[in-house]
Amino acid sequence: MSEDQQPIRVGVAGVGHLGQHHARIYRELSEACEYTGFYEVDDARAAEILERYGGRRFLSLPEMAAHCDAVSVAVPTDRHLEVALPLLEAGCHLLVEKPICTTREEGERLLETARRRDCLLQVGHIEQYNPVTSFLEEVVDRPRFITADRLAPFQPRGTEVGVVLDLMIHDIGVILQLVDAPVERIEAVGVDVLSSSEDIANARLVFADGCVANINTSRVSLKKVREIRVFQPQGYLSLDFMNQKGHLLRRGEHGLQKEDIPLNPAEPLRLELESFLSCIRSGHEPKVSGLSGMRALEIALEVTRQVREAAL
Repeated sequence: MSEDQQPIRVGVAGVGHLGQHHARIYRELSEACEYTGFYEVDDARAAEILERYGGRRFLSLPEMAAHCDAVSVAVPTDRHLEVALPLLEAGCHLLVEKPICTTREEGERLLETARRRDCLLQVGHIEQYNPVTSFLEEVVDRPRFITADRLAPFQPRGTEVGVVLDLMIHDIGVILQLVDAPVERIEAVGVDVLSSSEDIANARLVFADGCVANINTSRVSLKKVREIRVFQPQGYLSLDFMNQKGHLLRRGEHGLQKEDIPLNPAEPLRLELESFLSCIRSGHEPKVSGLSGMRALEIALEVTRQVREAAL
């Protein structure tokens, strides 16, 4: 940051499991921004974050907006609209954790408000800042078939929405980034296991260019898995989002040849927040804009609709 630039004053709305890491990283990025504090309704949690990261506890959204140029919104998904809307109205640039909202109508309200108030609106699809995705974007050119598996042990956090909006939307966002064609058909199934909405889901996306994506998601698994495989002419790629490693199998002179993929490990959330701050300074469109977030949400909502309709 040059001497003539004022620091971007940043805050975090909601410092739970994910929001605490926004606060941590903003404080570490002291050369790019000024971490001012957070908004949190839980007194015990607020005291813990104050002790850990300092800053100021804002007691209302207007108070936060008065002291922040930009805010990460990391509250539960069903509260995104009620928290993000007044911050946008006050002129704050926002990074709203994925999904942008729980309905298309709510998302469109945020997009319209951001346009009217001339605010940057970025959606926190963190996997699109993972070095794995960056590598895929460089080498994938004609994907014919994609499989994605995202499995996690059960935990109550995030169950205000089903597993499609909670977890599958990560892979939907990545796949939409890789396939340069509209989705023509969706087929989906799901099962409720421990919560009041689907905890396991499978979606098959058929694109206009013939590419097919098959996505498996579960939040009642015994182990964590975050993997993607992309098949295209001459070979396929297999990558692990969680461990940031993978390999490429391609046709060679003596059959299939396996090559390890050289990735530079990095914390995706840090890359995402650095990009958010950079876009605020430059005025450039973020990689995952509000419109990109809406596109992923619309696919996820159709998957959810099919899952719930089949369960009736």
